[in-house]
Amino acid sequence: MTTTGVTPPQLLLLDTASLYFRAYFGMKDLRETPDGTATNAVRGMVDMIATLVTRFSPTHLACCWDNDWRPDFRVQAIPSYKSHRLVEGSQEKEEAPPQLEVQVPVIRTVLDAVGIPILGADGYEADDVIGTLTARHRGRLPVGVVTGDRDLFQLVDDEAGVTVIYTAKQGVRDAEEIHQQDLRSRYGVGTGRAYAEMAMLRGDTSDGLPGVKGIGDKTAAALIEQYGSLAAIRAAVDAGDPAIKGARRTHLEAGADYLDAAPLVVLVAEDAPVADVPLTLPRELADPETLQRLIETYDLGNPVGRLMRALSITP
Repeated sequence: MTTTGVTPPQLLLLDTASLYFRAYFGMKDLRETPDGTATNAVRGMVDMIATLVTRFSPTHLACCWDNDWRPDFRVQAIPSYKSHRLVEGSQEKEEAPPQLEVQVPVIRTVLDAVGIPILGADGYEADDVIGTLTARHRGRLPVGVVTGDRDLFQLVDDEAGVTVIYTAKQGVRDAEEIHQQDLRSRYGVGTGRAYAEMAMLRGDTSDGLPGVKGIGDKTAAALIEQYGSLAAIRAAVDAGDPAIKGARRTHLEAGADYLDAAPLVVLVAEDAPVADVPLTLPRELADPETLQRLIETYDLGNPVGRLMRALSITP
């Protein structure tokens, strides 16, 4: 984790689903309300936001939402994209655990009642919302992208003040701050864009991306380091560069169609139709009556109280 000399993020963009899935699976407390609704994901999500606001003291905050988990433009580019997550024989997504599924609307209602912006865009994933908001605010505010998904390492940009706050290994409380030096030391690439191009070459089985046969992290990073970019690697292959030979050349040539399509799938959008709304931290509750009802119904007094203290909202 690299922190020296880095400006703390003022805008936190939350990969909301990543966090509430982590809350659900990370909190063993499955206490139920009288109607049978579990509350661990709701309580955990609220507590995570309180922790992040307390730790980073942002001035702006947004919860980014998946309006479409498998956008058509990505499926058209690479049909296998997330296909393993479909219910067999249909185009429907496999359901989340029922005890989590019923909590998602509650999470959304709590966030609305507190006044934290929830932003999505039809036909786009939360990653694209994050990419668009990062592009919109780059150079104006230091941005911290909170996620457990390495795909968003592509946004890391020290000069522009864009950091990924990575929760997958150590959770939210001790989340790692990922900067370019971390990309260099871990993956052998020095920029967020280079990380994305490495990911295109190696593929990602968790997203149904085949990658180029025979090319893993180390080979992909070495090629990008040697040639500077994926476009330059492909140009070298086309030009018959003798340094790319044998099976490696064969595999890169065979993967040409995949590499044509990969950027459409791997790179997050920077121009999704995301509403341009104020993202400043709420200083008063948007809907106190609804929030009080939720507190009483779901026994959320402690986590909501902690969030309100973190936001400096007086009850």
